[in-house]
Amino acid sequence: MLKNALNTDIENIYNNQINFFSQQKTLPIKYRREVLKKLLFSIRENEKKIHAALYNDLRKSGFESLTTETILVEKEIKKMIKMLPVWSRAKRVSSSLLNFPSRDFIVPEPYGNVLIITPWNYPFQLAMTPLVGAVAAGNTVVLKPSESSENTSLIVSEIINSVFDSSHVSVIQGDASVASTLLKKRWDYIFYTGSTAVGKIVAKAAAENLTPTTLELGGKSPCIIDETVPIKKTAKRIVWSKYINCGQTCIAPDYLVVQKNIKSILVNNLINEIKSAFGKNPINSPDYGRIIHKKHFDKLKLSLKNQKILYGGIQDEKQLYFGPTLVDEPPNESILMQEEIFGPILPIISFDSENQMHQIFKGREKPLAFYIFSNKKRFVNNVFKRYSFGGGVANDAIVHFANDNLPFGGVGNSGMGEYHGKYSFKIFSHYKPIVKRSFLFDLPQRYAPYPKSLSFLKFLINRL
Repeated sequence: MLKNALNTDIENIYNNQINFFSQQKTLPIKYRREVLKKLLFSIRENEKKIHAALYNDLRKSGFESLTTETILVEKEIKKMIKMLPVWSRAKRVSSSLLNFPSRDFIVPEPYGNVLIITPWNYPFQLAMTPLVGAVAAGNTVVLKPSESSENTSLIVSEIINSVFDSSHVSVIQGDASVASTLLKKRWDYIFYTGSTAVGKIVAKAAAENLTPTTLELGGKSPCIIDETVPIKKTAKRIVWSKYINCGQTCIAPDYLVVQKNIKSILVNNLINEIKSAFGKNPINSPDYGRIIHKKHFDKLKLSLKNQKILYGGIQDEKQLYFGPTLVDEPPNESILMQEEIFGPILPIISFDSENQMHQIFKGREKPLAFYIFSNKKRFVNNVFKRYSFGGGVANDAIVHFANDNLPFGGVGNSGMGEYHGKYSFKIFSHYKPIVKRSFLFDLPQRYAPYPKSLSFLKFLINRL
């Protein structure tokens, strides 16, 4: 009975949104900006509730909740409100002499009815950011948040219900079976953030209706460190980027590839920085999070089997606490080196030569992020040129995510499509070419009977 009722609700929401969009209610820029302003106000009004929900789901500190979740969403909304009149304008482009006289334009239009499926690791920010882009572009949206971060999903639903007409934006809660039901519908666009395995399922479902998709996935993001770096500062930046959100970050450094002659001193500095950040007992630190649920906890625990632990490895299943962990030279065939870790475990692999370093990356899928710490500019540039990845940073990690002037997205197994800022507006918009011709002139050679000689025509076309 409950399943039938849910299916009925999905059907009603789906049909209502199709009708809402067909009435062109989302098209006026004024309307879009007004609802975005209401959304911004509601987020600010509910900030404490949002942070409490994030604490209950992942034990995020107030600082992390603010800097990695709510502030980024507010920043995105403010930029959309400001730039919408500019980004939504028809853009005049040069016309072709073959069409002379004409005026040619590129006109952004919304795709229509959009499905957004979001993950649990940054459950507020990764739900709201794509939603803001879809609404700004003039689409209707069905948002399916993760059932694993149930407290945050609930507050997301409350905020959206208070701001939007359900025929414009609706939240549908549920597990994988609900996502599967939604994917059977015909959408105009699908945006998915999560694992590569599920991303393939989403892409397959979208292909049934030739639905365009954005897939924000993950992968094993490497981090190279050579002997030229200031080791203490390097260690500090790596510890911050790896252990924020208890390592459950898709762009966190997944493993370190360290020049052998500095490995031991880097390890010592990493340990010191972990203690400096979270104390000798991180379980007591208000700034150290928890694993989302037991299934993921058990996966992380299994991945440490038969590994040489340099530091940490302490766990408390009852609290879903998994301490910061450093692992020494894991075998390439181990789980740690074959699958994205997505937790507070950091493998450390050493290399002697550049050739040996490149062998470590041989045959690996394209990662979502690529990091390199080095003071050798040529080395940095050569590495960035050699490898394909979603986004890269030299001498820091994960910070590229915060710049909304940069597109964020993956390539290959780490995803397709990019968003943030103007790229969010673009990805949820179809750019429609328009040619407006005059009746004043026609090139006579375009009409039959065609000229017998093609030499003049070839001469003309080659110069247009």
